[in-house]
Amino acid sequence: MWETLQFDFMRNALLAGILVSISCGIIGSLVVVNRIVFISGGIAHAAFGGIGLAFFWGFSPSVGAALFAVGVSIIMGAVSFRSRHRADTVIGVLWAIGMALGIIMIDLTPGYHVDLMSYLFGSILTVPASDIWIMVVLDTGILLTVIIFYKEFVAMSYDEEFAFIVGIPVRPLYFMLLSMTALAVVMTIQVVGLILVIALLTIPPYIAERYTGSLGGMMMLSSVLGICFTLGGLWLSYAFNLTSGATIILVAGVGFFVFQALGRLRERGGIT
Repeated sequence: MWETLQFDFMRNALLAGILVSISCGIIGSLVVVNRIVFISGGIAHAAFGGIGLAFFWGFSPSVGAALFAVGVSIIMGAVSFRSRHRADTVIGVLWAIGMALGIIMIDLTPGYHVDLMSYLFGSILTVPASDIWIMVVLDTGILLTVIIFYKEFVAMSYDEEFAFIVGIPVRPLYFMLLSMTALAVVMTIQVVGLILVIALLTIPPYIAERYTGSLGGMMMLSSVLGICFTLGGLWLSYAFNLTSGATIILVAGVGFFVFQALGRLRERGGIT
C-alpha cells in the first residue's frame, strides 16, 4: 500500500480518515455517555435532505448537508427537551423525511445523475484537498470547544440535575453538542457514508469507555481506535478491492467483538 502514497487521492484518503476519526472520537464519546445515539443516527440520515437540496439548487453538497443537519439537530434537540417520551417518534419521522426529500430532490435535478452509493456508503478515495482543509478547521473548532467547556460537558453528561443546580447552562450546551454532532456526521459521511456513519461514531467510544476512567481519556482512546479501524479498513479495501466505507466499518465491528471478548475474559480473571 505504501507505493500508493505517491498519489494525491490516497494521501487525501489517509488524512481524511485520521481527521474524521479524531472528530468521531471526541463527539462520539459525548454521544455515547449522553445516550443520544438515536438522535445522531437521525441527524445522519436526515442530512441526505440537505445533499438533495444542494444538488437541486446547484451548490456544494457538503455545505447543504451541514446546514440541513445542524437545522435538523436543533429541532431534534428541542423535541427531546420538551417531550422526551415522544422524542424517538419525532426523530424517526425527521429521519425518514430527510432521506425522502434528498432522493426526490435528486430525482428532480435536471440533467444530472448522482451516484447515490457514494453518499450512502462513502467515497473516501474521492475526498478533495479542499475538503481536507475544511476537516482541519472543523476538527480544530470541535477540539477547542470541548477543551473550553470540558468541565461543563462532564457535569452535563454524568449528572444533568447537578449541572442544572449549580447553574451550568445545560440547554445551550446540549444544542452545542448536537450542532457539533451534525458537523462531525457530515465529515464522516464522506468517509463511510450516511448509512454507516453511526457505527464509526459509536463503536470506538463504546470500546474506549471500558478501558478508561475519564471522559478525556475516553475521547483520546476512542480517536486512536478510530484511526486504527479506518486505516486498517482502508488497507484491506485496497488489498482486496473492496468498498472502503463498508470495509472500515467491518474492521470496527470485528474490533468491537474482539474487545468485548477480551473484556469478558478480563472480568472472569482470564487476563490480568
